Amino acid sequence: MAIQWYPGHMTSARKKAEETMEFIDVVIEVLDARLPAASHNPMIDEMRLFRQRPNLKILNKADLADPQATQAWLNYFNAQPNTKAVALSCKKPGDAKKIPGLCKQLAPHRGTHIKPLRMMIMGIPNVGKSTLMNALLNRRVAKVGDEPAVTKSQQRFELDPTMNITDTPGMMWPKIAHESDGFMLAASHAIGRNAVIDEDIAVFLGDNLLDSYPDLLNARYKLDAMKLHVQELDGVDLLEAIAKRRAYKRRDGVWDLERTAMVFLTDYRHGSIGRISLETPDSRQAMLEQEQPNKASSSESLPEEERAEESLPESSPDTEV
Repeated sequence: MAIQWYPGHMTSARKKAEETMEFIDVVIEVLDARLPAASHNPMIDEMRLFRQRPNLKILNKADLADPQATQAWLNYFNAQPNTKAVALSCKKPGDAKKIPGLCKQLAPHRGTHIKPLRMMIMGIPNVGKSTLMNALLNRRVAKVGDEPAVTKSQQRFELDPTMNITDTPGMMWPKIAHESDGFMLAASHAIGRNAVIDEDIAVFLGDNLLDSYPDLLNARYKLDAMKLHVQELDGVDLLEAIAKRRAYKRRDGVWDLERTAMVFLTDYRHGSIGRISLETPDSRQAMLEQEQPNKASSSESLPEEERAEESLPESSPDTEV
């Protein structure tokens, strides 16, 4: 099942972002640390590379992600030109306060009363952009909610007389190229529930975690106490086991897998299962090679694969506006 989600307001949001990009110095892209590549909107690169703008990538929700996977992603992103990456939690004000200084490093010619540093926050829905904005300003100026696409319009604020920042609505892209990306985004609640079937998403997530984090699943749901072996389960088996463990039954006596799916997804989203990452640079590379065997090779780097896939222009040095 291919997942697609592109609400109408995102078209106008993209056009507005393209207009604003001309008058900013640094693009702050907020990613979900648990799925940094899947949560990257290729249109953001398209826009910023056209305007030759440097990029600060924030791997938000790092407190929910696998630290080893996060470090691998930081190494990967920091090897790219004109890019800095940092892992943090936007819910921690101390973490958010690091961001203006990192942006200043990317645009050292800006940040004075005469030439203020102009930043713009971008990213897909529900990755924490509004939470970041509120933390930077130390007051609630952006509406925050545990639903994608809460912010619908741009907002611009002064951090101080030498820098300002623009918050943008969460933007998806018109077509999600890789099926697994759609499932990862849905599992992490970046896609509206009207576009997905929760049980399908939970089965996908279960298969992924059984392969990568079986011990965390066992610790959370006490599978061994039910004489179950995680190595022998698939995603459907896992949901059934959780339903039995929690005694989730429908009135007709059938195990309630719909309710179980929501509980399982909520546990993942809140970090109740443990610190989990759904992809690494290596797994991303393997996925691309598997889907495009004629185009990919082991000698090609991931950035080259991603740019070829999206037909994006090459990065070029920053220019002052």
